[in-house]
Amino acid sequence: MISQNTIETVFETARVEEVIGDFVQLKRAGSNLKGLSPFSNEKSPSFMVSPVKQIWKDFSSGKGGNAVTFLMEHEHFSYPEAIRYLAKKYNIEIEETEISDDAKAEANEKESMYLVSEFAQKYFHSTLLNTDEGKAIGYSYFKERGFTKETIEKFGLGYSPETWDAFTMEALGKGYKLEYLEKTGLTIVKEDKQFDRFKGRVMFPIQSMSGRVLGFGGRILTNDKKAAKYLNSPESDIYHKSKVLYGIYHAKQAIAKLDNCFLVEGYTDVIQLHQAGVENVVASSGTALTPDQIRLVNRLTKNITVLFDGDAAGLRASIRGIDLILEEGMNAKVCTFPDGEDPDSFAKKTSHDELVAYLSDNAMDFIQFKASLLMKEAKNDPIKKAELIRDMVTSVSKIPDKIKREIYIQECSRIMDISEDVLFNTLAQLVQKDIHEAGKKLKTEQKAFEVVRPETNPEMATKVDVLYELERKIIEILLLYGTVEEEFEDLILKVNEEGETVEVKEMNAYKVYQRIYLSLQEDEVELANAPFRAIYNDLINYFHQHETFELEQYLMRLEPDLAQEVTNILMEEERDLLHNWEAQQIIVKQKNQTVSQYVSETILTLRWFLVDKIINELKNTLSAEPEADNSETLALAMEYYKLINSFSTKLGRVMSRYS
Repeated sequence: MISQNTIETVFETARVEEVIGDFVQLKRAGSNLKGLSPFSNEKSPSFMVSPVKQIWKDFSSGKGGNAVTFLMEHEHFSYPEAIRYLAKKYNIEIEETEISDDAKAEANEKESMYLVSEFAQKYFHSTLLNTDEGKAIGYSYFKERGFTKETIEKFGLGYSPETWDAFTMEALGKGYKLEYLEKTGLTIVKEDKQFDRFKGRVMFPIQSMSGRVLGFGGRILTNDKKAAKYLNSPESDIYHKSKVLYGIYHAKQAIAKLDNCFLVEGYTDVIQLHQAGVENVVASSGTALTPDQIRLVNRLTKNITVLFDGDAAGLRASIRGIDLILEEGMNAKVCTFPDGEDPDSFAKKTSHDELVAYLSDNAMDFIQFKASLLMKEAKNDPIKKAELIRDMVTSVSKIPDKIKREIYIQECSRIMDISEDVLFNTLAQLVQKDIHEAGKKLKTEQKAFEVVRPETNPEMATKVDVLYELERKIIEILLLYGTVEEEFEDLILKVNEEGETVEVKEMNAYKVYQRIYLSLQEDEVELANAPFRAIYNDLINYFHQHETFELEQYLMRLEPDLAQEVTNILMEEERDLLHNWEAQQIIVKQKNQTVSQYVSETILTLRWFLVDKIINELKNTLSAEPEADNSETLALAMEYYKLINSFSTKLGRVMSRYS
């Protein structure tokens, strides 16, 4: 168990913008930070981080919370794991206890798979460094590749013994279940036996963006023609190769800082470049580049430079991935190495300064690269040249930005010596085709939605739940301004010189929470929404017991569902900042400019709504019988109407009825 004192230290130390900044590229938006949602595929930022409030909100998915909840949502950490991750990040000492057999049994399936993978990484790494076989075979191989001991330790490289079941027996002996060894693909289970998948291979652990071990890549060192040179973990609940980039954990900060990502093909390319001081590099690990992998980089930068071997056999096939990069609205460059060289070999024999200079000087725009490559194939063949031109324009059509498309068309025209008009016409046809296809897809999705959608009353679908919105505003006010002291107008009954009782306006100072509490108590109002009621009661108790309000401390005491609700309410006001209204000369009124007025208007509007509801209930009790006496009910309704007129006067505006 982690002590409460340690948890509080973690919450006090961790900065939400720093934690999320390791996973998402954030840009300043007023006092907040914004970025692309890490939970959905989007082109415009709807993800907001508030350094002041130390919370975040993703408007595209509805998720939100603090630094801990982000890690739980994004990395699927348990609460203790998120605390441990933050403690490690901020060098906070934390008491680690060995996981008991009971705790292992209670852990959910995914968590058990993570634990097995982490144990495997430590086992392979220890075998590499501490056994005779590991040193003689695995360590020698890595040293031959030019990797230093520091690099081997940083990337957690390892070695799996040549024995058929060495790892499996060790894991079983430590209490790890065969079920999870099989599900992670570390152990292959047959009817009468089980054996290690990666027997006799050097091991490359594949990590998530937060450093969790998801799977492994293993390279065989013998000349066994029947065995694959490289073997990866199979797909599992925690490892999806199309959604993972090798090296992203070690590269993420450099990518965000340098605003560029180098993309290579293999594990050793990543490690060698990283060791040479080029740390903003990742690999697709031998798989074709996928949209999910590109989006992973897109959270950190808009710029990708693809590094190709000088004599890469499948170069043309490889550059198809560039179209995917363009389609995601990213900027693509290409850099090739001299014949016979790859990123690994070139980085190994080149000094840091020369390597950085080479990558900078030889990175060319994708359009120039693709044109120069394909023009060699076309030569003087007009048919091939026509195909090439269409191929180029197809790539350009993938770019979402119209201005960029036009610039690239002009560049294509210059390189291929063809009129811009022809290229623009071809582009228009392709773009129109894409729009048509997208429209068909949208109609299909809408049709499917309409089939499964339950019948609803159209009036009910558009009608706003006013009571819900008003109660939500009350919680928002308490969270934002609860301890702020403001001047409020009170109406006091006094006897004047003529002996008449009259209402006199008087300004008095209240803390905002006191004003709201007294007003709702006076009307004997209890919030109707259960979560809001729970938060309201808890907030009032908190304010009565504490002089100041610390949001981080307050969120810690709430149940997760209530903490989520609080975060949703607090970040809702930041939505306007995503649209940059001021740049469009639209001024958004800030609530804190007139806190007293905002509080008074909200309370009066709530009263208006509740009184209106009472009037409707009275109207429903009226009898339609000719001889029925409705005078008492009508008189009571008239008194309530007078009250509504009073609210209207105080608000200084005429408001529409809610019913």
